[in-house]
Amino acid sequence: MKKIFLSFFCVLLLLPALAACGKYDYYAHVSDEKSDIFRAETENYTLTVSCVSREYPFLCDGVAAQRSNLLEAVLTEKTPSDGEYELYFLEEVPKGGDMSFRSVTGDWFYSRSVEAFPSGSLSVKVVKDGAQEEILATSVKTENTLTPREALEKAVDAEHDALAKMTRNGVFYGEFHVRLLRRDKNYYYVGVIDSEGNILALLLDSETGEVLARRERS
Repeated sequence: MKKIFLSFFCVLLLLPALAACGKYDYYAHVSDEKSDIFRAETENYTLTVSCVSREYPFLCDGVAAQRSNLLEAVLTEKTPSDGEYELYFLEEVPKGGDMSFRSVTGDWFYSRSVEAFPSGSLSVKVVKDGAQEEILATSVKTENTLTPREALEKAVDAEHDALAKMTRNGVFYGEFHVRLLRRDKNYYYVGVIDSEGNILALLLDSETGEVLARRERS
């Protein structure tokens, strides 16, 4: 019995050391993540649906809170016209509703919460003034696209010194925004916000994780 007690005591003493050897989980500090983008283009408009996992309320305060999953749809008319749009995600039970016009960006927006994100493709129905069209939006990701977690790891490796300044007593004080972007090709945006509101912004290659651009803002 004495030997068992001593062995158990030795394990307890080793636990802090073993934990220190483990890799710090920066992903636990992600407050805003865009993991996939679905796109479709028709004769009349362009539709983009993003898979977003975001804290609520969304605050750039350096503290990551509990996140919820959202599908965010943006519809852009090729020839603007009068009328209102509705959008429905064609699941087993179609879910959707009225889209809101955003005058600043000149497009239509709709968002709804989901338990899980679709993969590969997404079927939607767009309705305007009684006319409707069903379309299939496909993911912009390829088999070589990094996951948000992998992209974050690349950013952490590249910015080790900067993150060390945000770490005290082994605890990181900051939050991350990790977003898949689609321009001429896929990219990742990784933003680091410290507890004082300072922002370090990185643009990464979506397949290699190479840092293509870096900017700091206080």
